[in-house]
Amino acid sequence: MSEATKIAKKIDGKAFAEGLRQRVALKVTKLKGQHDITPGLAVVLVGEDPASQVYVRNKGKQTVEAGMNSFEFRMDEDATQSDLVEMVEELNADPNVHGILVQLPLPRHIDEAEIINAIDPNKDVDGFHVINSGRLMTGQDAMVPCTPAGCMMLIKDTLGNDLSGKRAIVVGRSNIVGKPMAQLLLDANCTVTIAHSRTQDLPGECQRADIVVAAVGRAEMVKGDWIKPGACVIDVGINRVPAPEKGEGKTRLVGDVDYAGAAQVAGSITPVPGGVGPMTIAVLLDNTVTACCRINGVDVPKA
Repeated sequence: MSEATKIAKKIDGKAFAEGLRQRVALKVTKLKGQHDITPGLAVVLVGEDPASQVYVRNKGKQTVEAGMNSFEFRMDEDATQSDLVEMVEELNADPNVHGILVQLPLPRHIDEAEIINAIDPNKDVDGFHVINSGRLMTGQDAMVPCTPAGCMMLIKDTLGNDLSGKRAIVVGRSNIVGKPMAQLLLDANCTVTIAHSRTQDLPGECQRADIVVAAVGRAEMVKGDWIKPGACVIDVGINRVPAPEKGEGKTRLVGDVDYAGAAQVAGSITPVPGGVGPMTIAVLLDNTVTACCRINGVDVPKA
């Protein structure tokens, strides 16, 4: 097979996440044995959003499997802002809770920013609090948002820990993925471009990058001929598109990258599903262990 027709290495996020969860479980075992401490994660779900319910159920299951305490709180769709703030404040004060996650999206009548910033920054295992954002930006110990942290783990596992001098582009500028992802790459001494809907010559910008992180929320927007030969491509997108080949009304999941096209050019690439997605909950568990250790003034156990 010629160099031009090689298929990119598939980055197996599912396998990496499984290994990370095993390491988290080992840390939890050591925390219990050495300090008699059990990390606790509290998840708050408001309303009946089906996708959120599945996600919360999976979080609870994996939390228990890792040996941690799982606390789940459900509130009605019509719960008020003050009701939710009161719930968060109770969890802030609970010594058995080391991580707090309020499942997004919230109902329209609730201000997400106000709720996120009501969480104790030291228990903000989602890493969305403005204080954690500031800590990340200024190089201090922060709770790092789970998806960007997971992407960074996959990048380093694929390319090695030394990313100095590599060109990276992040397509998307959200507070949840794009901005913290860019900061993590900058901290790793990459030369970073943040691209978005108003970027001129987006294909050209991508073609210069050794690392492409697509987090724009548009199905298969990043094409194969946008990719530099040999680049590492991390696809954060999860989009449902029609799949008539499966039957009328059926859909399939695709990322923000045209996988078939990009895989002909890239050196490595995450699939959708099975790439970045499985990493998010695994990193959430790891963040909870880190938060627990910081709150209790003990070192994070080696795993």
